[in-house]
Amino acid sequence: MPRSTDNGNLVFRTVRTMLRALVIAVVLSFAVPLTASAPARAQDDSSGSFLAPFPKGDVYSIAVIGDDLAEGLWYGMQETFVSDARVQVLPKPIMLNGLMRPDHNEKVVALEEDLKRDPPAIAALMLGAWDRVSLRTSSGKRYPVGTPEWRAEYSQRADRLLKMLKRLNIAVYLVGLPNMRKFDANDDVQMMNEVLRERAYLNGMKYVDSYAGFLDESGGYSSWGPDLSGKTVKLRDVDGIYFTMAGNRKLAHFVERDLRRDLKAAQAARSVPLLGDTDEQAKINPGKAVVKDSADGVPGDVAASSGGDIKSAGATTPSVGDQPADNGRISLRTVTPTGKEDVVTLDIVRPAIPASVVALVTRKESPDRASQLGDVLVDRIASGINVMSTFTPPSSSALGGSGRGRLSPTQSAFYRVLVKGERLAPRPGRADDFVWPRPEPQPIEIKPVADPLETGSAEPPPAIDAAPAKMRR
Repeated sequence: MPRSTDNGNLVFRTVRTMLRALVIAVVLSFAVPLTASAPARAQDDSSGSFLAPFPKGDVYSIAVIGDDLAEGLWYGMQETFVSDARVQVLPKPIMLNGLMRPDHNEKVVALEEDLKRDPPAIAALMLGAWDRVSLRTSSGKRYPVGTPEWRAEYSQRADRLLKMLKRLNIAVYLVGLPNMRKFDANDDVQMMNEVLRERAYLNGMKYVDSYAGFLDESGGYSSWGPDLSGKTVKLRDVDGIYFTMAGNRKLAHFVERDLRRDLKAAQAARSVPLLGDTDEQAKINPGKAVVKDSADGVPGDVAASSGGDIKSAGATTPSVGDQPADNGRISLRTVTPTGKEDVVTLDIVRPAIPASVVALVTRKESPDRASQLGDVLVDRIASGINVMSTFTPPSSSALGGSGRGRLSPTQSAFYRVLVKGERLAPRPGRADDFVWPRPEPQPIEIKPVADPLETGSAEPPPAIDAAPAKMRR
């Protein structure tokens, strides 16, 4: 009897282990698709960048799609990229009045047909100004803004629009809604931004947050604020929803900030070896990808990177601002220990300096006044490398002084403090004067002035003939 009980327990444990393994397999089968659906990039290419490294015609065309807010964004984008040859904003925006209109499905189908003819590389999408309306179903039931049913429908429609743009291989920058002046509208805007941010992430799009960019110091709404130059101007319209021209330019700046970062990443992806076909390799490596006719007379074969067929192999096209290498030699006449003259040749190495390093160490010129050469400080860090920095101390004439020459660098305040490590003596009343208790102010003693007529030391008034010569006629 105990032996049969042990067999029953063994069977029970075996069945329980098999059921547990089955449950784990089912859970993993659902978890793998969720992990694989994480967004990686917007366009189908092997570079890993958000933008395609090789757009059509080597120009990134931008289509601005949306409602009236998108129309203002289009004005700002036109002004932002007017001088950039790599980016071309389409001549007019593509109007799409929100997602909650009754004819939304027809609008999306018509938009897809228009974009199929000549799809742009980038789409700046901004809508939602007209979406704060109740949802009416086919049965006649109405759901107010913000209810779970309304959010589910809004999320579904936004997802359909983004999937349509993704099928056309368009990189989408979804611009969120800004803050509003009315409190109830502002709450709805935050709710809609949450839905749009979620849909953009799940579809591999970029979400541009414009809500935080127009808040005032207290985190509220304000029609005035700093523009791109830092000057306080009027950014919002009188209705508390739309923007002025300065506001549209600032709105486009948030898109420009993310777009230029992705453009640099796409430009870096162009330089990855073995990327693209022969024509694309000729663009990025003109010195390495040499095209010549093959033995069969079929043009387009790439020559081998050996022998004398390579033309300037390894040569790279310098970018604008690079300082090329300028090596040289000098000959010096010396006298050997035996007394004979000898000529020694020395190599002077001047390596190439990239444009980024040149821009980092050179001084920016001011168009309205001449630049002043700064003083140089040289210090050696622990690794044995010399660190050199330049700066311009204020002169006495700039501070309202007499314009005399500056002190020696070793006697100046910055050298004594930063290099020698000295501590300057505090002046009474200055911020570094920590004397406590504070000395009482001394009263000013006013001495009486004696009358010169009483003391007899006054001189008599000058006569008329003693007047200066310039007063005489």
